[in-house]
Amino acid sequence: MPTLQQLRYLNALAETLHFRRAAEMTNVTQPTLSAQLKEMERRLGAQLVERSRTRVLLTPVGREIAARASRILREVEDIQVIARQASPLSGTIRVGIVQSLGSYLLPLIVPDLHESHPDLRLYMREALPETLIGQLENGALDILFYPLPLDLQDVETVPLFSEPLRVVVPRDHRLAALEAIPPDALAGETILTLEPGHRLYDQVRVLAETYHARLSHDFEGTSLDTLRQMVAMGMGISFLPALYVRSEVTREPLVVDRPVAVSEPARLIGMAWRRSTARADEYRDLSEIVAGILAARAPEVKMRDAGARLQAG
Repeated sequence: MPTLQQLRYLNALAETLHFRRAAEMTNVTQPTLSAQLKEMERRLGAQLVERSRTRVLLTPVGREIAARASRILREVEDIQVIARQASPLSGTIRVGIVQSLGSYLLPLIVPDLHESHPDLRLYMREALPETLIGQLENGALDILFYPLPLDLQDVETVPLFSEPLRVVVPRDHRLAALEAIPPDALAGETILTLEPGHRLYDQVRVLAETYHARLSHDFEGTSLDTLRQMVAMGMGISFLPALYVRSEVTREPLVVDRPVAVSEPARLIGMAWRRSTARADEYRDLSEIVAGILAARAPEVKMRDAGARLQAG
């Protein structure tokens, strides 16, 4: 029979379909991972992986065994959780976070969290929303920091904070002279945003329609930094999240940020995890700790009542 470690290797390969990335995910060398998978195939008497110079595929048998391996590994993790319940919020939590949030949220919460819970380890992964959801559902990730609402029947969510979206314009733009921008002043402006696949793209697309502005499809950003640079070059204006503005825009000499007058747009950020996890109580505690840290460290965002959970489904 295969070992648990071999199941972990197969699970990582099924997720990445790439030997090097699977090896990095499991903290071994690529030759070690490849050799262990071949040994697993020998023990089972079945080919699990199709190998070629250009791609990696799982055989039908490999896909079925990988799916079962994922469930087995979750059960083993639950056993470990039960064994350490006397010491909550310890060990490793695998965290997924959308790319438009991770680099600006994590530096605010990690130092205090490490100081208060030194035995807790957070494994971080940034990715597009669809990828993160799939990894949460298949057990590759434990929790997400994610824009809400998230309408999935088997996922529980907790709102953490509402993050304003600030209008970012070139310093010499006509709107830069205003303290706050009236919504009707945005009519006809070219709005730059992230490429499709990001939740922020969907939200900014709706804002452009609401304000009678033109969403740029010729130039779309791959990151918030590329959007800021395109704004600086006068290619349009953009809506950028407040934590990013705090981190990057305020020290950029070529652009300025302004609020929308009357009703400032915002996105709701929360935590999400599988309802079936044995660590649900720990994750609820973690959400309250994170909310407390942000309330003290991030005046740009408006805290939400983490106790008033948004039940998805």
